[in-house]
Amino acid sequence: MINSAIVDVIVAVRNNAGTIERAVRSALAEPEVGRVIVIDDQSTDGTASVVRGLSSGQFTGRILLEQMPSNVGPAAARNRGLELSEAAFVAILDGDDYFKPGRIRALLERSDGADFVADDHLQVREGEREDASSTTFLLGIEREIILDFETFVAGNISRSRQLRKEYGFLKPIIRRAFLDHRQLRYDEKLRLGEDFALYARALASGAVFRVVPSKTYVAIVRPGSISSNHTKFDLECLRDSDRELEKFASLTHKQRLLIQEHSASIDSRVQWLNLIDAVKARNIEAFVSAFLVRWSTSLYLLGLLLEQVFLRCKRLLIGR
Repeated sequence: MINSAIVDVIVAVRNNAGTIERAVRSALAEPEVGRVIVIDDQSTDGTASVVRGLSSGQFTGRILLEQMPSNVGPAAARNRGLELSEAAFVAILDGDDYFKPGRIRALLERSDGADFVADDHLQVREGEREDASSTTFLLGIEREIILDFETFVAGNISRSRQLRKEYGFLKPIIRRAFLDHRQLRYDEKLRLGEDFALYARALASGAVFRVVPSKTYVAIVRPGSISSNHTKFDLECLRDSDRELEKFASLTHKQRLLIQEHSASIDSRVQWLNLIDAVKARNIEAFVSAFLVRWSTSLYLLGLLLEQVFLRCKRLLIGR
């Protein structure tokens, strides 16, 4: 029998006034959820007001709102939520996503012997319904799997420009004792890939990460999300985080090679932005340097350049 109220849900939010109520209500509808901890990361809209309205109504005592004094990013905001939580498990929920009924119970029922338990996601494009023809799954798995380090990292190496399907987007319930015992928290230098970095370090530290095929986390896919819009500095920080992970003594040679491949894929995106800057500055040396980093980067850059040439030619032809 599962004890009730043993999960705290952490919502790090910024400017989600239009969706935060749905997110919070979906979490509080779960009997196993004790509190929803909302960390408002310097919203400039009415997000905090919406949460206050909920906390002063029927959900008195079950919502904790904290407003950060400055914009610190999702990693630092979630770490603050972890500080405030006292539950045995924590769950992460994005401010524009929501849970389907029964999600938390289903994950808890598969938590024996596991430190992380996640389910597959329904990916719904912003403005569309769950049953829309464009709705997809994050992974599309049909059976339960246990993620190991190699599978997890390999599943996070971007190999196309399609809708991203990466294990790092999973939103598991997390056993708090594991995080505390391994002294693991989100890397606050990261504003991109903070989930990947935490999960990878947890797996390198011996975490059991279970993924079940149920699809009760609804992820809203937005073109303006942080994961699809990022700066060169964001990418550099994620690349450098990989290089720090390579130093973990517990990693095998094969695992280090995988992290290097992941790091190289991130760096290729950095070099593309360097190449764009070089073109704008008409800096031939910087342009050529981007191609000399590694052969895989050269192929990546060449592919993107050819794509841009094709698009420009297409626009010229249409414009005639």
